[in-house]
Amino acid sequence: MDNKPLLQERPPAYSPAAQGAGYDYGQSNYGAIPAPQPGFQPPPPYPYPGAAAAAGYAVPPPTSQPAYSSTYTIIQQPATTTSVVVVGGCPACRVGVLEDTFTCLGVLCAIVFFPIGILFCLALRQRRCPNCGAAFG
Repeated sequence: MDNKPLLQERPPAYSPAAQGAGYDYGQSNYGAIPAPQPGFQPPPPYPYPGAAAAAGYAVPPPTSQPAYSSTYTIIQQPATTTSVVVVGGCPACRVGVLEDTFTCLGVLCAIVFFPIGILFCLALRQRRCPNCGAAFG
């Protein structure tokens, strides 16, 4: 076991310490400005502007405020509305998305005039809305 002697003294009390025994926790003037130290001289107070003129200093004359008109203009900008533009959206109903379909003439040209006919088939596409059925192009 330990050979430490047991604490024979009582621990300090929880009440504030007595005056002159270190820190004073019970101060009621916490944050107050302390009294000046001996031999300290505070600076003299600043003189008023009238006293400066009496002492021979030239005081500039007071300047007046610039005259502003009492009317003013408020410019109110219109609120910006954001619109979402769907690429490939139907211009008629604004809900559906246009789908590409090949016309009968385009498919016939692709078969009859095989190499060049594919270009005709692509040129003769028709865009159709599945929501409202409108055809474009």
